[in-house]
Amino acid sequence: MKVYVGADHAGFELKQKLVAYLKEGGHQVVDEGAHELNEGDDYPDFIALVAKAVSLDTDAVGVILGGSGQGEAIVANRFPGVRASVYYGGPKDIITLSREHNDANILSLGARFIGEKEAKETVGLWLRTPFSGEERHKRRIKKIDDIETYAR
Repeated sequence: MKVYVGADHAGFELKQKLVAYLKEGGHQVVDEGAHELNEGDDYPDFIALVAKAVSLDTDAVGVILGGSGQGEAIVANRFPGVRASVYYGGPKDIITLSREHNDANILSLGARFIGEKEAKETVGLWLRTPFSGEERHKRRIKKIDDIETYAR
């Protein structure tokens, strides 16, 4: 699977570890940065690149990281067709539901709240979980897409 990744300084170190993990798992990884640790960088610069790529490449997914993952998801969800969900710890059911019910195509991780092991487990679970394809979920995603079109 093609996976775009991006992070600011807060998620940089964890992103580096996830890139290696994803490559070891046989995924095609496109690292949109940051490519060096810079405490003064701004997450929208990197997250927008991932979200744009996922918006245009509907067969790909994205993993984005920041301090909380919240701002990163807000940026990502500005792009057409992107459905970013946030995880920063807690029950893993939220990960499976984001894929099964919402067909989330970007996972936003709060790097200040989870460690490497949990991040790898979470990304692995998220990538393995398919969209259920149930009609009610398709209908709801279509309504989201319609709102997106109307709002523009």
